[in-house]
Amino acid sequence: MDQHITESIGRPDLIRLDDRLVCLRFETMKVVSALAAVRHLLDTGVVRRGDTLLDSSSGIYAYALALTCHRYGLRCHIVGSATVDHTLRTQLAVLGATLEQMEPCSDLKLDQKRRVERIHEILAEHPGYHWMRQYHDDVHYLGYRSIADRIREATGTADGLTVVGGVGSGASTGALTRYLREDSPHAADVELVGVQPYGSVTFGSEHVNDTEMIIAGIGSSIPFGNVSHELYDTLHWISFDAALAGSVDLLRRHAVFAGLSTGAGYLAARHERERSPHRTVLFIAPDTGHRYVDTVYARHREAAPITDLAPREVADRSELALPWSRMRWNRAAA
Repeated sequence: MDQHITESIGRPDLIRLDDRLVCLRFETMKVVSALAAVRHLLDTGVVRRGDTLLDSSSGIYAYALALTCHRYGLRCHIVGSATVDHTLRTQLAVLGATLEQMEPCSDLKLDQKRRVERIHEILAEHPGYHWMRQYHDDVHYLGYRSIADRIREATGTADGLTVVGGVGSGASTGALTRYLREDSPHAADVELVGVQPYGSVTFGSEHVNDTEMIIAGIGSSIPFGNVSHELYDTLHWISFDAALAGSVDLLRRHAVFAGLSTGAGYLAARHERERSPHRTVLFIAPDTGHRYVDTVYARHREAAPITDLAPREVADRSELALPWSRMRWNRAAA
């Protein structure tokens, strides 16, 4: 029996959609990284019960950190993006977390820059606060060890496995792949496919603008220290419209109700499965679709059939183009 809701929320479901396509579905994935990170900080004496944990978030990590602080008797202070919605604001308030939300801003880079600047101001005022640094501290890798073990057990072997997921902070895809490769006799048998939105600096697509909407959480307008570029074999850049089509098809075809980044990952995973007929392809669904009812699922009639979509194969980032591009990264450095 679970002792706290974080244990339940952080435990993913492994769903076989067909013989070679598997969905790793979370209710809220970042609970996994927040829970293990905070437990490590408590065990090593870096923080103590009653301390205040601080970080910046566009939404999901704020909820994960607030839940973790609730479990361990810590205070939580979030500098939040304008994308934090009413439902999450209410949950954070009831959980006792403090939220400072940035004013709306059309420039994502400016929004992230302002949040980081505010973090430094708060630390100057309250030097006893602990900044979690979800984008830069690899303590956030720790929680994914047990998830990697579950994947290995459920799929029978890590050999011939392709992991697909939004890059984001780099923690989930990076940690899962690192742990899976450590325990595989041949590291090449575990391939990693990262999914990015256009406009993200992480893998150099900042020169391409998606006029519809940037997919929150899987890209960045500033460099992230937790992204280990040399782990990735292939990159997919996917637009909002293509990801919308993926999300709608995933719900319609497989009854999996998940977020927009999952729709992008699903598209990339289907493509990789067709390219490698003997490999098992697993894609990460980091959250549910509830936040996207109005922006994505209400527009389901607009969704293009995914059979009409295919990536543009590029050899260089200068060739990137909407709505979907694919490039071999070959485990290159940043």
